[in-house]
Amino acid sequence: MATIRQVRQRIRVAKNIQQITKAMKMVAAARLKRAQDSVQAARPYSESLRDLMGGMAKAAEGLEHPLLEVRETKRTGYLIITSDRGLAGSYNSSIFRRATEILKEYDKENLRLYLVGKKGIQFFSRRGYPVRQEFSVGSLVTVSEARDIARVLREDFESGEVDQIILLYTRFFTAITQKPADMQLLPIQTPAAGDPDTTEQDDYLFEPDAASLMQALLPRYLEGQVFQALLESVASEHGSRMTAMSNATENAGKMIQTLTLQMNRVRQAGITREISEIVGGAEALKG
Repeated sequence: MATIRQVRQRIRVAKNIQQITKAMKMVAAARLKRAQDSVQAARPYSESLRDLMGGMAKAAEGLEHPLLEVRETKRTGYLIITSDRGLAGSYNSSIFRRATEILKEYDKENLRLYLVGKKGIQFFSRRGYPVRQEFSVGSLVTVSEARDIARVLREDFESGEVDQIILLYTRFFTAITQKPADMQLLPIQTPAAGDPDTTEQDDYLFEPDAASLMQALLPRYLEGQVFQALLESVASEHGSRMTAMSNATENAGKMIQTLTLQMNRVRQAGITREISEIVGGAEALKG
């Protein structure tokens, strides 16, 4: 059985861990609030742009643009968004499981990975996947970061380095609910009129013509999709970390209670043993 000194040391360690995890929970909660506000502010823009694309699709039917070019898929690129830091619960592991499940269907020679986050870079590099480009974004995602990523993807697609690019990220629902999601980025699939995910629109009057507007909107649409995915992923990371640190804090509290009870039992056992020895000694003197 552990001594009182050993149990007290374990209690001190558990309390230190509890303080650290509680502080990390509070930091994650503050960052989650900002990230959640950013996601909610960006979603209307993303949805409106998708609706606009759907409404213009019919008018611009037959438009030729490099980002719309559908060709035989020889090499596929995957933009995978992870985090730079750990201690985020199942956030990264969920993405890794989903990505591993999808990528096992491909020959590695026909893959190109575009990785956001140090955790993803470490995971896929160690497993021999061909990493085409690495990116890092801060806890506050900026449009310029999304624009830089979209530019690299666009250049590789237009040059023929890849024939298709799939986005794999974590969609944010609530602080405790985040799910991996994937979608095709390139070639851009213009929402068709009547698509259930788009809003029915009246006929448009275009100035200038629809083709010119689509030419300008397609790159912006790509940047918007990347930006929205980054915001969703960052919010999911903070939500997952807050939940993980909250659970860790509660578990540390339970451990402290268990160790305190154990320490009291050890102390009580020591007192009982000393009383028994005293009583035994007194009886021996009487004899």
